[in-house]
Amino acid sequence: MLTLHRAALVLPDPADPTAPSHVDGAVLVRDGLIEAVGPYAELAAAQPTARVRDWGDALLTPGLRHPDGHRLLERAYHPDPREELGDAPVPDGLVGEADEARCGASARRGLQRMLGFGVTAVAGPFERASVRTAVARSGLVALPGAGSPGAAGAEVAGSPGPAGLPGAVWSLDPLVGLPFVEAVHGRLTVGGRADFAVFAPGADGPRAGGCRAAVLGGRLVFRRR
Repeated sequence: MLTLHRAALVLPDPADPTAPSHVDGAVLVRDGLIEAVGPYAELAAAQPTARVRDWGDALLTPGLRHPDGHRLLERAYHPDPREELGDAPVPDGLVGEADEARCGASARRGLQRMLGFGVTAVAGPFERASVRTAVARSGLVALPGAGSPGAAGAEVAGSPGPAGLPGAVWSLDPLVGLPFVEAVHGRLTVGGRADFAVFAPGADGPRAGGCRAAVLGGRLVFRRR
């Protein structure tokens, strides 16, 4: 199925100040991959039967990477809604926890909530088997963390290295602690996987809490209501 994601501004490569942007742009997705990026009018004319998701005045960009996956998924606890503890991470809530099932369930909730902030890639290392499984099944891109085997050169070209958020920050939103150009993961390229996010417009780019939607492998996995 062909889907055309339209937005007021499409930034295929925000980390590169020389990269072109598209006002009233669009991303054409087929079978989970990006088939084209460009002006909406041109892509719509070329593919008149494509389903259109119109994101209005939004900013469409590559998804974000969260550099603190290890801390947030293996140390923080992500409450079950039935516990009535809210949905914010509980710092160090899993420290000393031996129940792998509980750790895996917490990680799955954390990963799902990260999508609500436009996160499409998360950095490890992940030492718990249950957390590794949760990350693998989530569809998010798993990145090696700083100091992990294979970390050097593992980032997508043009993407910043996996530095963590400030030590006091336990947020699922990487934009709480990182500028947008440092948080963005990779670029929107023809033939690449369709991982991107839609944000509320802002003069300086996306801001913390501004994610409206997230697309992972071409699937709409989050939409703010």
